[in-house]
Amino acid sequence: MTGPQDWGISRSWLNRLFDTLSGRSAEVFMRPGAVAERAGVLYVADPGAQAIWLLDAPRDRYVRITHVGHQALVSPVALALGPLGSVFVADTALKQVFQLDQDGRLLRTIDTQGLERPAGLAWDDARHRLFVLDSLKHRITVFDGNGALLRHLGGSGDGDGQFNHPTHLALDASDAQGNLLINDALNFRIQSLSAQGTFLWKFGQNGNGAGDFSAPKGVASDSAGHVYVVDALFDVVQIFDRQGQLLLAFGEHGSGPGQFALPRGIFISPDDKVYVADAYNQRVQIFRGAVATGLNTKEGVK
Repeated sequence: MTGPQDWGISRSWLNRLFDTLSGRSAEVFMRPGAVAERAGVLYVADPGAQAIWLLDAPRDRYVRITHVGHQALVSPVALALGPLGSVFVADTALKQVFQLDQDGRLLRTIDTQGLERPAGLAWDDARHRLFVLDSLKHRITVFDGNGALLRHLGGSGDGDGQFNHPTHLALDASDAQGNLLINDALNFRIQSLSAQGTFLWKFGQNGNGAGDFSAPKGVASDSAGHVYVVDALFDVVQIFDRQGQLLLAFGEHGSGPGQFALPRGIFISPDDKVYVADAYNQRVQIFRGAVATGLNTKEGVK
């Protein structure tokens, strides 16, 4: 983690937050799978605890959300920051997507139009579009801001724009076009599609070498266009350029700082802090990103 000055909060609260993130608190994560942050509020989807955690620094509070309305959460695996302080949550066991307000109260349940396994979420605030990745149907379903179905993207296969059990989804943070990054897990690659489904680029292959994938999970990009991919079996985060060249990797198996045990989700904030859901270490780790440490895609590794 970075220091208290980066959060604008007191050291005592940061220490409490650190205890929770690192698994030292009595209120410990079980299997954190997804993470997101906005304005000092950290959201963690924890399917092991059947809960969403809301760690609210500005208001000095923790909230453990186990129900949405009268419905108990079963396997919340994905998050996306929504409009007006809201957050979207996907529960794979319930086959549902919920929108919660900033206090964790249910705003609405999205009519998910027959989703089988909603495993990834992305919200495009500029265009008011919600993207829901369905791992079992090998496609992305697009909804408008009112929850109406617009289109499906992708389909089963190994061709460009097709998927084989995709698991994670993110907006491309480095452009303003609303393009998508998809972990096409069992094709062992990352693909980028436009919001209309046009194939843009891809990279990746199965293997044990540097830059290869074994069990790719979370994907995200920073403001400079670096693409970060979590690999659960390698216990590593790999950073690539758009051509698939490996620029940097960090992590190894273990329980110490910077080490991982079956990591899953990743989130990169607008100021390029990197949040990793370190599932089997029961914690979230926070890093300075490649931009802050001097990595630049135009100039290579420094």
